[in-house]
Amino acid sequence: MSKTVIQRVLSAQVLVGGEVVGSIGPGLLCLVGWDRSTTPQDEEYLRRKILNLRLWPEPDGKQRPWSMSVMAMNYEVLVVSQFTLCHTIKGNKPDFHLAMAVS
Repeated sequence: MSKTVIQRVLSAQVLVGGEVVGSIGPGLLCLVGWDRSTTPQDEEYLRRKILNLRLWPEPDGKQRPWSMSVMAMNYEVLVVSQFTLCHTIKGNKPDFHLAMAVS
């Protein structure tokens, strides 16, 4: 499985050493923590859910606030690996042993 934080954004970017390595305009910023039990089927399920979540109103002004997906709006998605979402608390410190190993 995984844990995911999804946020609507007007723009987002990832910097590494001061260099932009990923950026989007309007769309979704997704922080995803994969754990060791994550399967390819879990990844596919999450991908479908993110792309089809209805998080925007219809552009024609109708009063249906949650009717359009990121795909329907032709927006972008930026996915950022965030292993810290897969923590457990042991005593007074986080433990990340359940996070997916780096390959």
